[in-house]
Amino acid sequence: MKITLIVVGKLKEKFLVAGVAEYLKRLQKFAKIEVREIPEGRTIEEEGQKILSLVPKDSWLCVLDVSGMEMTSEDFAKKIAALALDGVSNLTFAIGGAFGLSEELRHAAAFRLSLSQMTFTHQMARLILVEQIYRAFKINRNEPYHW
Repeated sequence: MKITLIVVGKLKEKFLVAGVAEYLKRLQKFAKIEVREIPEGRTIEEEGQKILSLVPKDSWLCVLDVSGMEMTSEDFAKKIAALALDGVSNLTFAIGGAFGLSEELRHAAAFRLSLSQMTFTHQMARLILVEQIYRAFKINRNEPYHW
């Protein structure tokens, strides 16, 4: 499986850089993973167009969206497993900037995911997302991590 993360902005805090790096390293045994960072745009529409231009053509696109579907870790793992069973081998996750997502990007997504009803910085969301992707692979392989 190939996973692409398209994110607005660079990580600034050392603890976030270290945490994301750790989970990306752990994920390498399950999937090929690539992070594409784009600079913050003048508008969310500009950011959305840039994100869409970087989504691989054959990829299933999931955007992190405050109004998206909330899921348990187990349900998220089932979603990833179901996609794999359906022959989807290229997943893209997009995290917008501080002001959210453009409507164009929301409508282009195959799935809109909310991490929580709580508000997180988009930088913190990156750490939570990569941890949840890693957790999903562990759950799907019945490996101890999530209990």
